[in-house]
Amino acid sequence: MDDHQTQDLVKELVHRLLPAAESGGGGGGGRDAGGALRFAHRILSSRLAPAVLPDEHALAESIKRRLAASGRPDDALAFADLHSKLSARSRPASLWPLLYLLDSLSSRRRAAAAASCLPNLPTAAPPRNAASGAAAGAGGRPGARAHGAPPGGVVLVSKDPNIREIALREYTELVLDDMEVSEAALVRDVLYACQGIDGRYVRYDKAGDAYDLPDGVRVPRSTRTLVRKLCELGWLFRKEELSDYYKLLAVLESYSLNPIPTPGSDSGVSGNYLSLRRLAVWLAEPAVRMRLMAVLVDGCRGLRGGAMAGAIHGHAQHGDPMFQEFMGRLLRRVCSPLFEMVHSWVLEGELEDVFAEFFIVGQPVKAESLWREGYLIQSDMLPSFISPVLAQRILRTGKSINFLRVCCDDNGWADAAAEAAAYVGTTTSRGGLGYGETDALEALVVEAAKRIDRHLMDVIHKRYRFKDHCLAIKRYLLLGQGDFVQYLMDVVGPELSEPANRISSFQLAGLLETAIRASNAQYDDRDILDRIKVKMMDHGDGDRGWDVFSLEYDARVPLDTVFTASVMKIYLKVFNFLWKLKRVDHSLTGVWKTMKPNCIVSSPFYKEGISIRAQFVSVLRKCQVLFNEMNHFVTNFQYYIMFEVLEISWARFSDEMDAAKDLDDLLLAHDKYLNSILEKALLGERSHGLLRNLFELFDIILQFRSHADRWFERIYELQLRGKGKPKSKSKESGSWLDGGRKAMIQLAGELFRKMGEDLDSIAKDYTASLDAFITQLPMQQHVDLKFLLFRLDFTEYYSRVSSSK
Repeated sequence: MDDHQTQDLVKELVHRLLPAAESGGGGGGGRDAGGALRFAHRILSSRLAPAVLPDEHALAESIKRRLAASGRPDDALAFADLHSKLSARSRPASLWPLLYLLDSLSSRRRAAAAASCLPNLPTAAPPRNAASGAAAGAGGRPGARAHGAPPGGVVLVSKDPNIREIALREYTELVLDDMEVSEAALVRDVLYACQGIDGRYVRYDKAGDAYDLPDGVRVPRSTRTLVRKLCELGWLFRKEELSDYYKLLAVLESYSLNPIPTPGSDSGVSGNYLSLRRLAVWLAEPAVRMRLMAVLVDGCRGLRGGAMAGAIHGHAQHGDPMFQEFMGRLLRRVCSPLFEMVHSWVLEGELEDVFAEFFIVGQPVKAESLWREGYLIQSDMLPSFISPVLAQRILRTGKSINFLRVCCDDNGWADAAAEAAAYVGTTTSRGGLGYGETDALEALVVEAAKRIDRHLMDVIHKRYRFKDHCLAIKRYLLLGQGDFVQYLMDVVGPELSEPANRISSFQLAGLLETAIRASNAQYDDRDILDRIKVKMMDHGDGDRGWDVFSLEYDARVPLDTVFTASVMKIYLKVFNFLWKLKRVDHSLTGVWKTMKPNCIVSSPFYKEGISIRAQFVSVLRKCQVLFNEMNHFVTNFQYYIMFEVLEISWARFSDEMDAAKDLDDLLLAHDKYLNSILEKALLGERSHGLLRNLFELFDIILQFRSHADRWFERIYELQLRGKGKPKSKSKESGSWLDGGRKAMIQLAGELFRKMGEDLDSIAKDYTASLDAFITQLPMQQHVDLKFLLFRLDFTEYYSRVSSSK
């Protein structure tokens, strides 16, 4: 180092790398730069070699990039120029040792500056031989302090080469320990952090709410990331109540190291000592907290999620402010995940419950069962600070979102949820609510439910035309479309009279289409008409088509949420009842057509002798009287069913349908509509006996129709025989005619006698069944059934007949 030019270059490099050298040669900064320059000369004259890869070019490039990144591009250029000139003069020797030393010194400066910005950052410990260095003399003797050395480190300088080498090695180790943090030091600090204690390097950052390494500590990026990940346990530890307890123990332990003053001792003794009485004062409040935590642990054993939050909430009802503050802080932490799940459920419809802690549970179901069975409330997981009414509203809001998303293929709920959150004053992002803000939670749920349910109702009514489909079911399954029902009876009647196993459902489907085209039903929406289908129920031996024929309505997603399989079975039950009633009415109409007065007056038996005429008129009168009784009953009962039951129930359902604010209201209104029909139409559980009597009356009327068809068919045959004329007017033909008429009159007399007996039998059975039916009506609880009694017995004829027996 005797070359003056080389010494000048080294001096220039030192001044470039040490920021303090820019202020000039005076003061402490000048002394530091001079000491660093002398130390650099000694290092260059030594054989010190750190255990790292000596790559001069890579280190020079690193220094240039650091200078440029720190906003000193001119210094970076100057450094590059000086380095190239010095390299040219020092060849073949390498400048890597000098660059490495100067870079380490510069890094030490930066680390010290960064540490001074952090609160309570411990200063670097003195080197291991500092005590021996301090004991030695000054100047060139061993142990003299190098005044130009960087602060926090001590350089041992000696003329003895061995001592000098030892000093330089220790200084280098100190620099590497401060600048290049060892893995052992990081492991130690991570273990401290896991206990909630700040280490030498790893400290808790309040701004970032995490344990981290200061930016000035030089570690690889992967190491820094790994430290952050490991220190997450320390972050979690700080969230526990025990962290304050451990801190208190640490403080008390430090106090315990101070001696306890005795009476008469020096008054200058520090007051931060610890006695048993002072310890009792210090531990009084922690003991209360620990005792409370023990009670909570016992009370919450085996509980989780909402159940645990409810149990802790039950213990929080206390008058002690300290107690309330402690429990409130604990509940805010415990309930944070619960409120996050509620927030996510009511605004996004997401059920994020990996550990089954939420009071709403989902289960895999088909789309048509999503609303009724897809999501349920677990009452044992419902915390006590959330009321059942609010819980049901929370459940329905999330269900509405999922119903719109899955069944309706609609995304408009997102705008409704955002509007609700904005109206309440929160955001759709998480973390806005917590324990103690139940009113705010309820306000958010109420507003979100109102807006999302309103959107759902708009989709159901406008996009999927729910009311139109309900009206179509009333017209075609509940037989409210009169002309369609009449045409259908006429066209399918002959087919349905055949045995059930001989009837083709395809042919009946064609007849259904014929009835639609022949009636005003043809003007209905084609989408609705295509949903009406013929259904043949299961049948056994002896069943006729009338017994197994029915209509069904194809309710698709999302309408099948209302018109479920069980609901459609109820509609099928009502259809079969109404279909039988219409069949009975249709049969009586056929009897009336058969025995019209003009047919009777034109009959030859009406013009025969007094005996056969009287017999014929008597039979016809019995038949007419029985028909009138049956027609009176069927007409009034059909009027009651079609108007007092179906129309009034529909009017109420229509009003409730329009007033429904959510899907639950709509389902409830529809259930009430069906139940009203079942109860008032004698199809409920409490009307089985009455319905059985009613079906007996229907069977007797159908039996009367069957007998009437055979009777009058036989009468018409006899009439045709009576109208027969001989081909010649001989005496033989005249006698034959007289003999034929007598035989006809004899056959007619037997027919009329048999008709009279059958009519008496049918009338007797009918009267007995009708009396039983009317007698049971006053015992029915539904008020409308009493009105039916008034319609059937408005003249009190049946009451007088029943009382006279």
